[in-house]
Amino acid sequence: MSGTNKLPAVGSELICVSIGQHLYAIDIMQVREIRGWTVSTPLPHAPPHVLGMINLRGSILPVIDLGSLLGVGVTSVSASSVVMVAQIGEHQVGLLVDAVCDILMVADNMLQEPPNVGDRVRDFVAGVMTTDQGIVTLLSLDHVMPEGLANAA
Repeated sequence: MSGTNKLPAVGSELICVSIGQHLYAIDIMQVREIRGWTVSTPLPHAPPHVLGMINLRGSILPVIDLGSLLGVGVTSVSASSVVMVAQIGEHQVGLLVDAVCDILMVADNMLQEPPNVGDRVRDFVAGVMTTDQGIVTLLSLDHVMPEGLANAA
């Protein structure tokens, strides 16, 4: 799968979020809005990382626990939890994260290829970068939307 993820251009902005002790970045151009956590309606027989669905001004969006999907643990919902509404192709999806931390500007040589530890990692990881706060993983959202939901949405 390497080569399918394109890195954002120098000068692009990334939204940095935390999930547990981990930091992730998402291209700001894919984020439509950031909302406080609201309880979602469960979706029968959905994968474990799909928390349910919410009504966003008349549109029904699936809400995905990004930590669970990425294999770093189930996100503990708290008052500071947020749902980022992201545009993935033609679909919008809510991504549950612990908090929004920062906005990062992409600089020359800031992003590096992810370590080569298997194609599954490259499905979700577009690149990695080092910041003052530690290593930040740049996510590729192309594989976040579950196949069944992508077809139904």
